[in-house]
Amino acid sequence: MSCVAEGSPPDALASLAAEIRACQVCAAHLPLGPRPVFRASATARLLIAGQAPGTKVHETGIPWNDPSGERLRGWLRMDRDTFYDESRIAIVPMGFCYPLRLPNGGDAPPRPECAKLWRDRLLALMPEIRLTLLVGGYALAHVLGRGAMTEQVRGFRAYLPGHFALPHPSWRTTAWERRNPWFGAEVLPALRDEVARALADGSDLIA
Repeated sequence: MSCVAEGSPPDALASLAAEIRACQVCAAHLPLGPRPVFRASATARLLIAGQAPGTKVHETGIPWNDPSGERLRGWLRMDRDTFYDESRIAIVPMGFCYPLRLPNGGDAPPRPECAKLWRDRLLALMPEIRLTLLVGGYALAHVLGRGAMTEQVRGFRAYLPGHFALPHPSWRTTAWERRNPWFGAEVLPALRDEVARALADGSDLIA
């Protein structure tokens, strides 16, 4: 694979993004075929790191363009225009392509090749990132190491200022939220404050 170390950061990032979008490494394992979905920018200040696209995201090519995304934006109290402002917010999941559906109705884990091949190279070309939201168990495990998701989320302050631990905002989290009212009372207000701080540049970015 080609190296993108030469050139200005914007040129290098564009070159790497094109390389990722042409990736066929996992093609034999992807039932819907490769369609890497991510957003990256040399000026982004907030990074959202989830797990892998679902079927709707695969179809549209727009990250978090599904009910989980609506819920995540609700947690953030952020409108779609802000969320998809690529100049300020990067979206780089653990796996860029839809993996497959499991017999229990859930999605399979992200393909491990993505993080190994692309993640560090992308992050190296986004020097303005101030805060990374680790959304869901796979992102938490990749960055923070194995551990109980609930305890990692409850202990979110230990990972600041660089990272913020979150559960995945799928419908399966609804019951978890009811069992853990501290999430809405303590974690979400802190999340909104940290995101506002990361994005702050004199503009009112949070809806």
